[in-house]
Amino acid sequence: MTRKELALEVIERLKKEYPDAGCTLDYDEAWKLLVSVRLAAQCTDARVNVVVEDLYKKYPSAEALADAKVEDIEAIVRPCGLGRSKARDISGCMKMLRDEYGGKVPDDFKALLKLPGVGRKSANLIMGDVFGKPAIVTDTHCIRLTNRIGLVDGIKDPKKVEMALWEIIPPEEGSDFCHRLVYHGRDVCTARTKPYCDKCCLQDICQKNI
Repeated sequence: MTRKELALEVIERLKKEYPDAGCTLDYDEAWKLLVSVRLAAQCTDARVNVVVEDLYKKYPSAEALADAKVEDIEAIVRPCGLGRSKARDISGCMKMLRDEYGGKVPDDFKALLKLPGVGRKSANLIMGDVFGKPAIVTDTHCIRLTNRIGLVDGIKDPKKVEMALWEIIPPEEGSDFCHRLVYHGRDVCTARTKPYCDKCCLQDICQKNI
């Protein structure tokens, strides 16, 4: 089985296992996903979803958040960790949206990368989830699982993993595939305990590079 054939088989099996998998960050507007994905660095999505409720209650629009004092944002987002740097990035990002994009999130990958606090992972998430464009989000689950399964070979650098996956994952499948890896990584192919290989839908095709 070639690596591309393995990728297609993994995609199909994960589709059956997690048919409704999607982004685990709660949002109803694109700018909110930008905020949440920045807060999610070294923090659980579940905690982010709780914290942003207070943030959006006080600042219900990108413009309102752009006008907020950084220290006021920090006071709310502190439970997510790295409060000062996250608040600074969120403030700068919202100001840039207000001043350069009329409060709208751009649907261009390079433009997204110019926003404060937005890297390739965040930009891909926005492109895939908000705009429905081809995207591969190389978060910790994606990097761990694709190495274990054998879709990439000992690559830990997020950008290099992304580039390797673009070679074998059909563009239209990338975004949903990465969401399903998150679900699988949390429930089965775990990081902090021994993986539950006995109940894994990929058991017979996984390279088990653990």
